[in-house]
Amino acid sequence: MISVNDFKTGLTITVEHDIFTVLDFQHVKPGKGAAFVRSKLKNLRNGNTVERTFRAGENVGRAHIDNREVQFLYSGGDEFTFMDTETYDQFALTREQLKWELNFLLENMNIKILSYQGEILGINLPKSVDLKVVETEPGIKGNTAQGALKSAKVETGLSVQVPLFINEGDVLTVDTEDGRYISRAQS
Repeated sequence: MISVNDFKTGLTITVEHDIFTVLDFQHVKPGKGAAFVRSKLKNLRNGNTVERTFRAGENVGRAHIDNREVQFLYSGGDEFTFMDTETYDQFALTREQLKWELNFLLENMNIKILSYQGEILGINLPKSVDLKVVETEPGIKGNTAQGALKSAKVETGLSVQVPLFINEGDVLTVDTEDGRYISRAQS
């Protein structure tokens, strides 16, 4: 058990049989009434974000999340097969479990998997990945308005807004948090 007074960003807790990570918290001491902790929590099972208020000193369960390295092997229909890099055990996750992450997964990519008491909660992608542009309109000479962007489709199917000088075949560094273009990848 852990007191809500000891909340830290990134802490994983259990509340009413659900697993949450603390995104944000604020200790509030009103002039009248008891102190409380206002928090923003992300449910690790379904990805929903909730705001929750706890009484100061209230205790919640501490969740110990395992973070193991795995390798993405291949996809087959709606299943995606991974291999634990230490034990070589293979397991599959469904398209439903990997909605957003599929935009960045490439075969043979090493990533971290999050699990709680044997239950797989999801995967932890690196902050950015390098993806090849497979489709984009050519940049038009003279169309140099500052900040002008065009759409480019990368090898995973994700559509990214990129500067006009990006061409098919270029490799881009893309942010995995929001899917935005960061830069051209260094060769």
